[in-house]
Amino acid sequence: MADVSNQVQSKAEVLAAYDAMLGCARDLVPTLRERAGRTEKLRGMPAETVDDLHRTGLFRALQPRRIGGSEFDYVALVDIAAILAEGDASVGWVFGNLASHHWMLAMFPERAQETVWNEDRDALIASSFVFPAGRATRVDGGYRVGGRWPFSSGVGPSSWNMVGAIVTSEDEAAGAEYRIFLVNRSDYTILDTWDVAGLAGTGSNDIEFKNLFVPDHMTLAVADIAGGSTPGSDANPAALYELPVFALFPYVLSGAALGNAQGCLDTFVEGARVRASRYNLAKLADFQAIQIKIASASAKIDAARKIMRSACIDAMAHAREGRVPDLAEKTRYRRDGAFSVGLCTEAVATLFSASGAGGLYMDAPMQRQFRDAHAINAHIAFNFDAAGSNFGRVALGLASENPTL
Repeated sequence: MADVSNQVQSKAEVLAAYDAMLGCARDLVPTLRERAGRTEKLRGMPAETVDDLHRTGLFRALQPRRIGGSEFDYVALVDIAAILAEGDASVGWVFGNLASHHWMLAMFPERAQETVWNEDRDALIASSFVFPAGRATRVDGGYRVGGRWPFSSGVGPSSWNMVGAIVTSEDEAAGAEYRIFLVNRSDYTILDTWDVAGLAGTGSNDIEFKNLFVPDHMTLAVADIAGGSTPGSDANPAALYELPVFALFPYVLSGAALGNAQGCLDTFVEGARVRASRYNLAKLADFQAIQIKIASASAKIDAARKIMRSACIDAMAHAREGRVPDLAEKTRYRRDGAFSVGLCTEAVATLFSASGAGGLYMDAPMQRQFRDAHAINAHIAFNFDAAGSNFGRVALGLASENPTL
């Protein structure tokens, strides 16, 4: 594989490049906002949006520099997704998913990286990490895998897919192994199932295949990406690629909630500055109740942003020190990811409840932001009961119930 860009960059150069990429994302927001209705009706991103994310290099924000990617710190997933989601939460969601898979591919054996990136450095990879949806058995040279996986966001424009499955064995003592399988678009069928009330534009359809042979080098054990060195470490030794994948999984997607809430707040404030009540013509900006709701929502959004970013920044600092977070820290990452998204959902609900009948119209952005907020919050990664109870279990000295940590 060609070494495209492996030179050492100064901190100033990295910050300048990062600011430029955030600027590219910011420039897309008005266009994404204009396309949001069409994106929702299409139930997937328009081709122009996919092209925009390719053209700006956003999809490759976490791809290794040696492949020509930006190799930014993990917090880029939150920062960039949040900006894009101010225009359309579905785009922020798909960006986070697909950009994170360049990051994950760097942890696979180098032969898998070559298979994908030697053919197309821009190749998009979708995923479904619903492990019980798939079953795999060990065979000579690889695995036989089959199943039907739901919620494969961005699967339409993707040429590859990472699916999770449980490897079963006749040897009960061996136990069940959680493993990820990288499969080509030609080997699976996309099922048109994504007809939903929120995040409609993510195109999160099901995929299915049966009895497919997947060679060893196109697979990755979940245990090998729990933090520290990975099968891809020789090719990609940077700290970014030694992060614990599933401990930090909420932050692949949480930026969509953050940006959606920020966009909702901006929409609400802009309207409240000029609107008057239809019943008595009083200016909404003069109502103390409106002022307080703005304060409450903005405080939750600001707090959520700090929580999300600090988790990513702390994890990067640990990786640079060569330290793998312990189980207590990993469950804290999951707890905080769920809690911060809950804050964003509460902020949107507060603003929507104060928006009046005007927010109900289908051409108004707030009704979509409300639906998208609750769709995001429905993801299992943001279920605070699940994340919170597991954090509590570990804090009390009990075993973790999350097998991916």
